[in-house]
Amino acid sequence: QVTGHLDDCTCDVETIDAFNNYKLFPRLNELLESDYFRYYKVNLKKPCPFWDDNSHCGMRDCAVQPCPSDEVPDGIRSGSYKYSEEANNHAEECEEAKRLGAVDDSLSTEAQRAVLRWTRHDDSSDSFCEADGNPGSELGCSSWSGHKLARGWGRVCGHTGWDSIPASQPGEENSAGAFSALNCPFLLLAGVCVEKRAFYRLISGLHASINIHLSARYLLQDTWSEKRWGPNVTEFQQRFDEVLTRGEGPRRLKNLYFLYLIELRALSKVLPFFERPGFQLYTGNESQDAEMKHLLLEILHLAKSFPLHFDENSFFAGNKKEAAKLKEEFRLHFKNISKIMDCVGCFKCRLWGKLQTQGLGTALKILFSENLIEKIPESGPSYGFQLTRQEIVALFNAFGR
Repeated sequence: QVTGHLDDCTCDVETIDAFNNYKLFPRLNELLESDYFRYYKVNLKKPCPFWDDNSHCGMRDCAVQPCPSDEVPDGIRSGSYKYSEEANNHAEECEEAKRLGAVDDSLSTEAQRAVLRWTRHDDSSDSFCEADGNPGSELGCSSWSGHKLARGWGRVCGHTGWDSIPASQPGEENSAGAFSALNCPFLLLAGVCVEKRAFYRLISGLHASINIHLSARYLLQDTWSEKRWGPNVTEFQQRFDEVLTRGEGPRRLKNLYFLYLIELRALSKVLPFFERPGFQLYTGNESQDAEMKHLLLEILHLAKSFPLHFDENSFFAGNKKEAAKLKEEFRLHFKNISKIMDCVGCFKCRLWGKLQTQGLGTALKILFSENLIEKIPESGPSYGFQLTRQEIVALFNAFGR
């Protein structure tokens, strides 16, 4: 039933299926198996900021075990970036800055706090998500058995907490401050501006992705003798069947295709950032890192070759003042969605929810930074536009989901 043209796009389901299944996904899957993309730093202990809720799933299968430090590759654990003249020069610049910064130690404690606040404000001004790779964060791993990131989403216990995410109608506010509903009837989108319609469809697509994974590898049997995982067709039908969802299910699945197009477009746009000789997927294994960068660039060039990309120029194209206001509103609402992930009861679902929302947030950051990306020099540091390792790992893993 999910077939044909996608709303607000020139693309169709069949073109995406053929491009993804036969060309892009096999390469992407290989990339996500590499060490650089298997480790993700996340803080699972943040309290829910919107309502009092300390309920957590007590099932063993909902737990996420932090990676032992000796398991994490040296390059990821240390945060080092080597292999290039640019990196070495950058290290020298840092030493020089440290020496010069040590000259004035007369700043009061209050002034130092103010400078820290300014820095945090500057760092967050173009961000669509709450930064999570901070003190208190741990490196989360997951595999088919539940412990390596590139393989970890599949098995969840069913107690996800996703349905506790508050919903509103487009144009309304809810307790999380988001102007879109996760399960808003399609007809209510008529007459809503393209930006708010897109916001709704992106969050709906994210929700659909999560529910598909939940249904596909479900804990079907849990006894003392065995655990049996597999597709839960009933669960899938409850969320997507056309009759049971009063026509909404197939539209939710089409929103997943819309989400795919947005993230694919971001990958095609960010190629100049990754093409620079100075950029490395650094883990400490020089030969593997070079091989993975070559594969990464192959994937990005392939993404760029897709014939029916989404045209993001339709976003924020009206009056400049109104467009800027709407763009900031869009960013702040998405940031609130990322905060909602701290309200999800299952820790494994919280981990992947955070990763997928940060991945989408990174895609939006890329699409709204096109002018900065175009100005990236071929060599030397990219001061105007930057992506952290966290954002890179989230972007590609979210796209893989």
